[in-house]
Amino acid sequence: MRSTPRFLQGVYSFEGKGLDAPALLDAALSYVVPDGVTAQTVYLRAGNAAPELVYLVLVRDGQPMRYFPIGAKSSTHVALRVVEDLDPGTEIALHAAAPAGVGATVVVDLGLVEVA
Repeated sequence: MRSTPRFLQGVYSFEGKGLDAPALLDAALSYVVPDGVTAQTVYLRAGNAAPELVYLVLVRDGQPMRYFPIGAKSSTHVALRVVEDLDPGTEIALHAAAPAGVGATVVVDLGLVEVA
């Protein structure tokens, strides 16, 4: 069995449209599981530079999969290993939300592993 790590990461700024309106932060924060492998999320680390609560949503094939609140000027680290397999062709993406009008900057590091 061969495994390959993959990472969705970076620093992203956005303006909140409301806590009920998460949106994709950047196209670089989406991933499709390649043919011939399964993938698993391993961890999420994220920081929030805004003075308000923000949250990230891990979206699977267009549907919310996991929610990660990040407190004002705070960070979070969530271990996700062995939560569930992502089959070939599955798309995941990180969306974010903040209160309407709040400018936010988040640091995101989502670790995955592909297993062949």
